[in-house]
Amino acid sequence: MGSSLRQSAAWLHTWSGLVVGWLLFFVFVTGTAGYFQHEITRWMRPEQPLVQPQLHAQQDLRRMTALGLARLEQVASEASSWRITLPNASAGGRSWQEFGVRWQQVPEPGHDFGASFTERLDPLTGAVRLGEPEPRATAGGYGLYRMHYVLHYMSYEWGMRIVGVCTMLMLIAIVTGVITHKKIFADFFTFRPGKGQRSWLDAHNAISVMALPFFLMITYSGLVFFLFTYMPAGRELLYGSGPAGNESFYDELFEREGHKHVAITRPTVDVAALVVQAWEHWGEGQVASLTIERHEGEPTEITIARANGGSLDIWNPPTLRFDAATGQALPAEPRVGGEAVRTQSVMLNLHEGLFAGIWGRWLYFVVGLLGCAMIGTGLVLWTVKRRKRHLAAGLEGSEPLGVRLVERLNVATIAGLPLAVAAYFWANRLLSVEMADRAAWELHALFAVWLGALFYALARPLARAWVELLWGCSLVYALVPVLNALTTNRHLGQSLLARDWVFAGFDLSMLALAAVFAVMAVKVRRRVMPIQASAQHMPQTALGKGAV
Repeated sequence: MGSSLRQSAAWLHTWSGLVVGWLLFFVFVTGTAGYFQHEITRWMRPEQPLVQPQLHAQQDLRRMTALGLARLEQVASEASSWRITLPNASAGGRSWQEFGVRWQQVPEPGHDFGASFTERLDPLTGAVRLGEPEPRATAGGYGLYRMHYVLHYMSYEWGMRIVGVCTMLMLIAIVTGVITHKKIFADFFTFRPGKGQRSWLDAHNAISVMALPFFLMITYSGLVFFLFTYMPAGRELLYGSGPAGNESFYDELFEREGHKHVAITRPTVDVAALVVQAWEHWGEGQVASLTIERHEGEPTEITIARANGGSLDIWNPPTLRFDAATGQALPAEPRVGGEAVRTQSVMLNLHEGLFAGIWGRWLYFVVGLLGCAMIGTGLVLWTVKRRKRHLAAGLEGSEPLGVRLVERLNVATIAGLPLAVAAYFWANRLLSVEMADRAAWELHALFAVWLGALFYALARPLARAWVELLWGCSLVYALVPVLNALTTNRHLGQSLLARDWVFAGFDLSMLALAAVFAVMAVKVRRRVMPIQASAQHMPQTALGKGAV
């Protein structure tokens, strides 16, 4: 490992990063896509109608409140809670809420909650919205997002634990990387193109330092989420194991009280006036929903919730509470849980970017791509260093099997995985809408193409595999908007005219990614193909001797 701290840290940094580097690249790619999972899901369900603009006028709020109450009084006269969702978009348009109602039945004896029901209503007439085309079955953006912490084709518990081990090794790699590079901040401002190994190291250092706080935050917070999954002994010692122990733990953590829900009736107060009051208090377009419920021994209350305004505390959103009989303002509800819960909320918000607006989420997305680049340059640097040693020792063509295997895995992961993600979008448009297990087959297509990329990388000369797969990525991403136009009526021109920025933004993002991969393919070809032509007896030299 080395005789000094820096030498030991360098050894640990190298091997902790290499052993799980390909899986970490997968985690970063799918996790980065998760910052736009709702937008991806909407694109993958083209049957859904265009998003309507928010309704801001006071008369709109009054009308929809009255329509919602009338519908709930008609179908849920014995419910324990009513909720009216008003049209709104959360921070940055992360998800869209349509006008609708939801009610929950009075719990049966021995149960804490009753059955719940939801209806979407027409904002002008209050009629139940029926007969709209059913969107196609799809894994959507959530399918990509979910894989970044539980993988696929394995149980939830095993996937979570494997990702946890990889995350811990990444945290070790980050910390040891800081220790290893004593001039890391000076190196951040240094880039020497055309220098082979030195260029790859410069790129790796610059990318790593550029977003170092983000990498530390995203890695540490990812471990904190599943703390008691990775280390359950402490909780089980105090609360016991099994479902009963879990329930006891969460009851104390969230300070749950034994409130019993009882049936409610339509409030006598002017509920619409209270909604308008909240609208005036928070500003235009900020009212998300209102809830009417009653606990045994307490008066019926009305709670009006604000749309996601960027708060880091997701368990305690801004609300206004009123007495349903008098309309008198009630004190704010006690905050859920103690400092531990609020700390967890902040960590979850930082990791998921739930507080961020549209530009904040784009920043998360870009930094997530930098994380992919950091892992990719680190994996390539490992092979470049070892190939240089063999060349210096006059051992051309005798590289160990391990080096050759890592080179092929690098191609299949760094160039093959993006190709597989594009295939996921292609499958969404090409698979029959009536196909059984359609959502599962979208994911099958992703992994089938990824496996095919691995076989391709093993079969082709290394330099050609890099160039051809990168050009393949560019082509398939560029054709996603074309495929969308051929299979739906939601082509880019129509989306721009309708100002449907989700569909337009998705297609434009695909074109931007196609351009990025085209630039990568051109740069790699300029560096590696001349080298291969001058050393045909050793095609494996491809990416090692060229510069960035």
